[in-house]
Amino acid sequence: MIRSMTAFARKDAQGDWGSLTCEVRTVNHRYLEPSFRLPDALRELETGLRDALRGRLKRGKVDVSMRLQLAESSGQRFEISDEVAKAVNEAANHVNRILDNPAHISALDILRWPGVLSVPEQDFGPVRSAATQLFEDVVAELVVVREREGERLRPLFEERLTAMTGLVSEVRALMPDLLTAQEQNLRSRFEKAQVELEPERVAQEMVLLAHKSDVAEELDRLSAHITEVTDTLKSDEPIGRRLDFLMQELNREANTLSSKSIDARVTRAAVDLKVLIEQMREQVQNLE
Repeated sequence: MIRSMTAFARKDAQGDWGSLTCEVRTVNHRYLEPSFRLPDALRELETGLRDALRGRLKRGKVDVSMRLQLAESSGQRFEISDEVAKAVNEAANHVNRILDNPAHISALDILRWPGVLSVPEQDFGPVRSAATQLFEDVVAELVVVREREGERLRPLFEERLTAMTGLVSEVRALMPDLLTAQEQNLRSRFEKAQVELEPERVAQEMVLLAHKSDVAEELDRLSAHITEVTDTLKSDEPIGRRLDFLMQELNREANTLSSKSIDARVTRAAVDLKVLIEQMREQVQNLE
């Protein structure tokens, strides 16, 4: 399964506590790099969400965002201690009776007194449970999107691998005739220079020429790498890093093939190979 690193997923959840929205956006990255933006009430979930994310994704820069809208019934509430408020008021009135210039005490003054006004702790347990489940659902959808986007690239890889196989076969078929032509060309140069053709000298020159122009090893490695890429595309494991390495190896062999070229057709085939490899490499950068 080919998985892209570029994807987006979004889901909503609602309950008696209000509504919650979760969005996850991913782009390509060498490693897995998650980033979370959570409401304060859900901040303690981040460690668990990170662990869950690592179990589903292997690479990519991941931006996770959650927005919480509490229902009005779940909004901020205050509790007032009537006993403490009465006690503060009575104490203030008592002091005012003693003073020559008593100051008026307002309700706000009494509310400011410690113990009069308090905010009860709200139970966010249901919200956190809903947020955890919502996150898992969004990540599951994200994985499906990444797989769908990745599978759309499969024909691109297959077309280019087929074209590369054809180029390798073409060069392989050319080499016997090219080496024969080079031998004849070498003999012609000796004859034009009116140099006596010593069998040993000709043999040495031919061995040197064959060594410099022998690309059988490069062609074999190109074929092996193409087969490896084809097999890797069938794997269910993340394949991005392996394909990136194989693209480097393919490019290295294509460069060597070009440097050893003794014919314009081989040079042209090597250039075409490098173009195809580069086209695949650009897409490989975006694979998990």
